[in-house]
Amino acid sequence: MCEGVVWAVCMSKEKGTVKEDVGEALLVEGLGLVGDAHAGFMHRQVSLLALEDIEKMQEKLPDLKAGSFAENITVKGFNTECLSVGDRLQVGEALLEVTQIGKKCHSKCEIYRITGDCIMPKKGIFCAVIKGGKIKKGDRVKKLPTKDKINK
Repeated sequence: MCEGVVWAVCMSKEKGTVKEDVGEALLVEGLGLVGDAHAGFMHRQVSLLALEDIEKMQEKLPDLKAGSFAENITVKGFNTECLSVGDRLQVGEALLEVTQIGKKCHSKCEIYRITGDCIMPKKGIFCAVIKGGKIKKGDRVKKLPTKDKINK
């Protein structure tokens, strides 16, 4: 299903650290989450990951939680596999556009070293902020109809 809810809103002040669930944040167009170390990073201004994917990894490493994979928004009940580059998502007051799915890990993270696996290279969703606004835990996340994609 391409609709769900925000389970966690996570950020960190420094790159390379686990993000903490802050409950709510402000997304700014062309930037990302105000106060997050990854804000303004090219086309990967905001990252999303499904709670269900984190829960599968908890079978190997039970201490994992929202933010462990450095994702900004953890979604619940949202099948991220329905997304393609160019799709738009309404998240709370904000509008996001999917710019990348997965990312190459140049250096294996601690999770990979412990478990032999990491979900961000396959499951991570990266977005640009098209319209800013406040997002918070419990907000609805919805994929918008294809006609709302940017014409490129």
